[in-house]
Amino acid sequence: MPGTHPDMPPPVKTTGPVAWVRQNLFSSPLNTVLTLLSIWFLWSIIPPFLDWAFVNSIWTAGNRQECWDQMASPALGACWAFIENRFSLFTYGFYPGHLHWRVNVSFILLVFALIPLLYEKLPYRKYGLIYSAVFPFITGWLLVGGYGLESVDTDKFGGIMLTLILGVTGISFSLPIGIMLALGRQSNMPVLRILCVLFIEFIRGVPLITLLFVASTMLNYFLPPGTVFDLLTRVLIIVTLFASAYMAEVIRGGLQAITKGQHEAGDSLGLTYWQANRLIILPQALKISIPGIVNTFIGLYKDTTLVLIIGMLDLLGLGDASLADAQWAGLANEIYIFVALFFFLTCFGMSRYSIYLEKKLHTGH
Repeated sequence: MPGTHPDMPPPVKTTGPVAWVRQNLFSSPLNTVLTLLSIWFLWSIIPPFLDWAFVNSIWTAGNRQECWDQMASPALGACWAFIENRFSLFTYGFYPGHLHWRVNVSFILLVFALIPLLYEKLPYRKYGLIYSAVFPFITGWLLVGGYGLESVDTDKFGGIMLTLILGVTGISFSLPIGIMLALGRQSNMPVLRILCVLFIEFIRGVPLITLLFVASTMLNYFLPPGTVFDLLTRVLIIVTLFASAYMAEVIRGGLQAITKGQHEAGDSLGLTYWQANRLIILPQALKISIPGIVNTFIGLYKDTTLVLIIGMLDLLGLGDASLADAQWAGLANEIYIFVALFFFLTCFGMSRYSIYLEKKLHTGH
């Protein structure tokens, strides 16, 4: 009788890991050859790297020579004692040691500021978003000092702390400024539209390195008399404006993807220009623009290493400076791998969250 027999499992060759391997790795003679070559290539580099990075590595030493004395050959293992010895410098820069607690508190506050932004179903999220909005100002006061706290010169900022300050500040302020520039570029007011176009095209037409030199040498000349900003503040302004111009174009692309009917729907409901954009237009445009927005964020975050050319020592700058120390000279591989790993983990985290957000919002459907 039909339906009285139990369903048999599908053939092993059509489902599960075996089917995935057949379909993705050995689906044709060319794919088979490429797969075998890839396996050979990975086998030739991964085991030696693991031996160098972990099996034969040294984690405790006072200098390079002590590291090498503990190895059969200096080429056989990594000297991670270099990173351990300079980890405090790589994290805090030249920030006064007795005030490191302020940097640690800032790192913790950053985590709490990210939680309301990343998790939509968080209880009392509205208040969390308010805290996230004021977080840069709280951290700025905490790190710089004043109003009851010991003041610290921004010239002492460096390492991971400086990288996060530049990245978080640029990301936090470039998105709202970019939205305003994108709306201004599409405005019906000629003067506003022309000003936004000129700003965007000028910034996009000039390399960031050039703008950083302007920030370090010339920006004070364009400020009102008597107004003086320290170098870090000037760099933050330039980095934020640079990212805002690119962000504006990303968001403008999302705005252009919204059909005219959406604008007419807002008009038919009696909504004002700002209400229609806030409730109808911008949510859809930002959803479409998620890949471009995150790509701009990642690019900005990595571009923070360019501040090295104007004398600011971020993580990469401190790594290069540490290599000039005779006690640790010759350990470039270790420092560059450490810096690369730091940027990879942070950028990969942003990328994965972007993918999660796209799936949740069903972008593209």
